[in-house]
Amino acid sequence: MGRLVLNHSTNLEGLIPILKKLALNNKIKTVTPAIISRVKGRSSKLIIRLSVKTISGYKAIARKGKTAQEIFISTDLGKDELKVLLDFYSR
Repeated sequence: MGRLVLNHSTNLEGLIPILKKLALNNKIKTVTPAIISRVKGRSSKLIIRLSVKTISGYKAIARKGKTAQEIFISTDLGKDELKVLLDFYSR
């Protein structure tokens, strides 16, 4: 079972419950929400998509409205397996 690192006082609305469920998976080591930024596009609901591979796992981007937040996921899972998990927990 992994852990959720909460080092920011603000996160996207609805993101933390999804990340808590993701961290319960035994193949996930750590989940760290990071930088929050403004984006040009607009997303009506919370969307999480994988971005790039990192040394220890993957970086994902969560978007809602005009706000985006980076999420670093440390895992041994492959990109396709992690994408399926994120899609399942994001419903």
